[in-house]
Amino acid sequence: MCGIAGIMTCDGSLPLPSALQAMGQALAHRGPDGQGHYQSHNVALIQTRLAIIDLVNGNQPIFETGGAALMANGEIYNYVELRDELPGVVFSTNSDCELPLQLYRRYGLEYTEHLRGMYAIAIHDPKTGRLSVSRDPFGIKPLYYAETAKSFAFASEPEALIEAGIVAAELEPQTRNELVQLQYTTGRQTIYSAIKRVLPGETLVIEGGRIVERRRQKALPARAPLHCSLTEAVRQFDQVFADSVLIHQRSDVPYGMFLSGGIDSSAVLAMMARLNDRPVKAFTVGFPGTSAHDERHVARKVAKALGAEHIEVEFSADDFWQLLPEVARVVDDPTADYALLPSYKLAATAHAAGLKVILSGEGGDELFGGYGRYRSAIRPWWLNRKQMRRHGAFQGLDIFRIDFTGWRAGYTHSENENNHPNLTRLQKAQATDCADWLPNDLLTKLDRCLMAHGVEGRTPFLDTSLAAFAYCLPDKLKINRGLGKWMLRNWLAQYVPSAEPFSRKRGFTVPVGEWIAKRGKELGPLVAAQAGVKEICIPGAVESLFRELKTDYRFAAWTLLFYALWHQQHIVRNRVQGDVFAALTY
Repeated sequence: MCGIAGIMTCDGSLPLPSALQAMGQALAHRGPDGQGHYQSHNVALIQTRLAIIDLVNGNQPIFETGGAALMANGEIYNYVELRDELPGVVFSTNSDCELPLQLYRRYGLEYTEHLRGMYAIAIHDPKTGRLSVSRDPFGIKPLYYAETAKSFAFASEPEALIEAGIVAAELEPQTRNELVQLQYTTGRQTIYSAIKRVLPGETLVIEGGRIVERRRQKALPARAPLHCSLTEAVRQFDQVFADSVLIHQRSDVPYGMFLSGGIDSSAVLAMMARLNDRPVKAFTVGFPGTSAHDERHVARKVAKALGAEHIEVEFSADDFWQLLPEVARVVDDPTADYALLPSYKLAATAHAAGLKVILSGEGGDELFGGYGRYRSAIRPWWLNRKQMRRHGAFQGLDIFRIDFTGWRAGYTHSENENNHPNLTRLQKAQATDCADWLPNDLLTKLDRCLMAHGVEGRTPFLDTSLAAFAYCLPDKLKINRGLGKWMLRNWLAQYVPSAEPFSRKRGFTVPVGEWIAKRGKELGPLVAAQAGVKEICIPGAVESLFRELKTDYRFAAWTLLFYALWHQQHIVRNRVQGDVFAALTY
């Protein structure tokens, strides 16, 4: 896992070394094991490396005999199988990232269709003068770009483009409104007006510093559910899941996993335990002294049943106040997801334990129908079928000084894009979540929190082969008897009954509302005074919200607090050290 960045100038001049150096420094946390540089004509690339496979010879750039050069961030899990499919090719490394380069020479831009993995890849071909950048179909690995009058530039994180002076840290108002109401942002446009996302599964072709072609590989097939019995589905799942977890464990460094005690992570641990000779290190977080559901007791039972080495991590109110400014700093592409907080501390704990790779259960809810909103989406209209995400975080609050209408436009666009006639209502809802919620919230959270500590996050549910299987299961094997993930629960009941697979899903909750409420009177004036909050909210209404914090509005208060800290660090550019109160009183 790494950080990558690059520049192609429009006028043929050499990119400024100072800009590349600044991008490398901004991405250093993503790759503490080394740095690689490449320059040819009007193109310069840089990589900061986190060494996972081929620790000695896997440095980048990687070249092939035709002259093309590659810089990559990610893991190509099927690199062993791909080598066998390329007889006669002489490889210069044992790196998984050499395979995309060899496939590029053979298949051109279609090379990504042969990859199973998570990646952001840049390939420069001096013979054609063409630069291409590609992102994996689920958007597990991030990739951003900016087009200016002078150049095309890209990077693994927006902050690298800003620190290099390529673009300014200016807000896009509509995307900001989307973040505040929706918790995350959608589509190509980021919260920075001059920075765009390479979409999941997209390849951009750049010539002369300008995008000349876009291609897109979708993560999910536009295919109606296949007929399948529960018994047959469980059998097939066992095979494809074993294969996915097996290749997601390919690593030359130690690995472990995050265990929440829920269905998805328990399934990952069950398969890891089957495939490993040594006990798996499993990390679980808990929130002592709060009303949040404590998953540690179930996780403890699962870990014991599977012979795992279980590490329990406590997250307290002190952690909340101390770590929140750090978390806001590392999430430069913001998501107001409170699960950022425990993820950040778990990543630090995994790093301290000597691990560089973590497997997790992201994607299980989206692919197997785990969310309660899916059950609402598939109801007949006469049973009060509800539109997904129809209300924002501030529903019912008279707090804004600006017009927030239209905040749902990006989500509506995603719904329309995934409204394929072959699909069931459930599949359409799943596809919509996989298009934006998954890459721009859950996977951004995983990437930034782990990479801040030099740890790579892997998601075996988001293997394209497994995902195609799960997505095309009959609806009744996803939602049955009022429970989501029906097939997955049945598989888990067969192999790990101690996971309590048929218990009701509680959802993962972080008690941020409780912690904020205890100091609301002190916090309200500080949040209201922040530049980002004053721009969109009525100060007195903000103070009132925090002073008399009702349960229904605790998520709104959390969102404003997170946004205030994020705006201060990434737009105002005040990088204050210390806890929440030190940051807000700067």
